[in-house]
Amino acid sequence: LADTSPGKAGFITALYVVLVPVMGIFLRRRASLPVWLGAVLAVSGLYLLCIKENFSVEKSDLLVLACAFIFALHIMCIDHFVQKVDGVRLSCVQFLTAGVVSALLSLIFERQDFAGIWHCILPILYVGVFSSGVAYTLQILGQKNYNPTIAVLILSLESVVSVLAGWLILQEIMTRRQLIGCTLVFGAVILAQIPTKNE
Repeated sequence: LADTSPGKAGFITALYVVLVPVMGIFLRRRASLPVWLGAVLAVSGLYLLCIKENFSVEKSDLLVLACAFIFALHIMCIDHFVQKVDGVRLSCVQFLTAGVVSALLSLIFERQDFAGIWHCILPILYVGVFSSGVAYTLQILGQKNYNPTIAVLILSLESVVSVLAGWLILQEIMTRRQLIGCTLVFGAVILAQIPTKNE
């Protein structure tokens, strides 16, 4: 499979912003017009943030798109179950299941390098505890009171925060294109909060 650039992969993965409201149509979680407009605006902003080269679809991009679909499905599953069970318990079961399945698959398909794992133990613990455990638990708790489409619009700010952090902390250059992209995503999140007559 052809390589997928990080920027393009990030944009394709972010298409869950549109996939979630589409799934909501079939699962009786319809989004209002401002939310739909916000989703389109967010995707436009993410395109400006992530895509630097000419956009073309490769076979590997389809795998990334499949990941976006699965992540959108994950958002909808959380939306369904968090209304019925405790969010922290749901998170614990989710991570226990993912951990057991991943461990079994790694034993089957990967060569174990425990020395290498120990060498990287601090980054692994950071990703496992904070980036995954804490972040996804807070996502589950936050989704309880939000329409899933609004939740994914807020999650799409990840790319904006990444660009801004690179500019502030790493002194990376922020282009006009990226600034417009950030503005569009921020605008999308604000637009999605506009109440409608049905709310």
